[in-house]
Amino acid sequence: MSQTSPQPLQPQTLQPMANAIRALAMDAVEAANSGHPGMPMGMADVATVLFTRHLNYDPAQPHWPDRDRFVLSAGHGSMLIYAALHLAGYARPTMDDIRNFRQLHSPCAGHPENFELAGIETTTGPLGQGLATAVGMAMAERHLNAVHGDALVDHHTYVIAGDGCLMEGISHEAIGLAGHLQLGRLIVLWDDNRISIDGPVSLSSSENTALRFEAAGWQTLACDGHDVAAVDAAIAAAKLDPRPTLIACRTTIGYGAPKKAGTSGAHGSPLGAEEIAGARAALGWTAAPFEIPDDILDGWRSAGTRGTARREAWEARLAAAPAAARAAFEAGQPGDIPATAKAALQAHLEGLVAAPQKIATRKASEIALAALTPHAPTLFGGSADLTGSNNTKTKDLQPFTRDSYDGRYVYYGIREFGMAAAMNGIALHGGLLPFGGTFLVFSDYCRNAIRMSALQRARVIYVLTHDSIGLGEDGPTHQPVEHMLSLRAIPNLAVYRPADAVETAEAWALALADKTRPSVLALSRQNLPQLRDNVSENLTAKGGYRLAAAKAARRVVLLATGSEVAIALDAAAKLEAQGIGADVVSMPCWEAFDAQPAAYRAGLLPADALIVSVEAGVTLGWERYTGNDGLNIGIDSFGASAPIEALYDHFGLTADKITARIVARLNR
Repeated sequence: MSQTSPQPLQPQTLQPMANAIRALAMDAVEAANSGHPGMPMGMADVATVLFTRHLNYDPAQPHWPDRDRFVLSAGHGSMLIYAALHLAGYARPTMDDIRNFRQLHSPCAGHPENFELAGIETTTGPLGQGLATAVGMAMAERHLNAVHGDALVDHHTYVIAGDGCLMEGISHEAIGLAGHLQLGRLIVLWDDNRISIDGPVSLSSSENTALRFEAAGWQTLACDGHDVAAVDAAIAAAKLDPRPTLIACRTTIGYGAPKKAGTSGAHGSPLGAEEIAGARAALGWTAAPFEIPDDILDGWRSAGTRGTARREAWEARLAAAPAAARAAFEAGQPGDIPATAKAALQAHLEGLVAAPQKIATRKASEIALAALTPHAPTLFGGSADLTGSNNTKTKDLQPFTRDSYDGRYVYYGIREFGMAAAMNGIALHGGLLPFGGTFLVFSDYCRNAIRMSALQRARVIYVLTHDSIGLGEDGPTHQPVEHMLSLRAIPNLAVYRPADAVETAEAWALALADKTRPSVLALSRQNLPQLRDNVSENLTAKGGYRLAAAKAARRVVLLATGSEVAIALDAAAKLEAQGIGADVVSMPCWEAFDAQPAAYRAGLLPADALIVSVEAGVTLGWERYTGNDGLNIGIDSFGASAPIEALYDHFGLTADKITARIVARLNR
């Protein structure tokens, strides 16, 4: 049902419509004195063919679930999508929005932002990530199609990618995964202009890009990107092949500019008044800046209504579907887990109280997932080749493969960056709630995708195990020390480091409920004792809470996370034996703690006590809680290769050594 039967091609109509994109790109970049006019000018013909003849969308209902997805991976060419959305009849951007391109509070930011404008499916800018995100969207489409059928889910994902996108390492991860999974509804339109900011692509690359895609299992096609008939035919052919398709669109960057066309001079700076005047003459464009002739605008607006009938037909099919099928589809669209799953998780928590478990928090995570996955069909998991270590697969999660798209578990392979970006795409597509695992130390590989999760408010859950020197003998290359701080530094990211099985389940509950940001669960390799016996309230939601209160007069408050909370409790007991009262505060999530009322935070961190942080990672950052006179105990170096017990002793993270440092500080 995703196939279209466009009206006969009319190049004489489409080319002036493409020139409208070129004109708006030139005008907006010139007005802003900032931006990238070359790509929109070069790909205007391709975009016009796509938006007027193939892409299924409805500006009146931009979030229609079965719409095609369009991703501008080459996000620096943002004026292409702003122009197309405006011309096609979306409510925004308005012409005034475009006039204010790259200005404060304009939705037409320098790079497209999904939360600013309907029709922008994902935030792009870091090259290659749009392509990898689109792979996730295509995965979501195939899975939901397998679950709900062609009548309700049957659409394509289109990408415009540039030379830079395909140079980035993440492109290798993305195309390998897409080819392996045979994501035939994914079509990449490559802006093959052979120009980078520095100059010709030949300065830095001589690879055969098409052969690389073919080797990964893609169909590859080529066309003249300025021949609308050739572009149209290539897209039509791509939609008929069961493989994902790369279309190499040979284009001229800055098409129409008399001196800068085909050069890096058109890439990343305004063309200038003289060059714009020459381009207007060459293109036959006589309209004033930011003005579109009525006949051209009418053509665009007419094209923008193409999707209305398809959307209405889809709505009719949804209404006619059996009640149970319709209810299942509609309930799954937000990606939320149902009440039955929440109840199952609470029952699991109560079971922990009845039968405490000393287990690694990675194992605790698996057990919590096992309670959830039978009741939560939107949960869509995976791992970057560490399934048995991350414990991210339950018996209810069958593999997602080219032969079984109905599966809910992805073997991503050793593609941490590609996995993270794909999960962004899965989340942004709608209908699924993705989670994926790797080691915490390898969050470095996917950091920019995690950052992009946070920036675009994508509901993604990162399961990052082997969270400290507790990894043991694998040594400092695999032992994360700076990573907790690094992740906590990302705005709009909830980072949880639970201390036991109870906090782990609570962290899962919070991550699943959070609709405006991604979450990280940093989990231990080693077994940890269960510290909680009351689950009437989700205390992890507070970010920090008093786990043990001083018995003697309080002089010390120990703040700890994860595997160090149990050690802090032992240290507190030793202090109490010396008559030194000590509270223990478990702080699984800084972000949640910082959101608590000031009085609550002050109550846990009193001014008259020595505040001591204990975490098997860098101490930087903890001073925000311990103050200038506090004590920060951690690891301000790389780790070492040794058994866990030896490492904790070597780095001073035993109860005895922590107690000795606290006593010395109190007595100085």
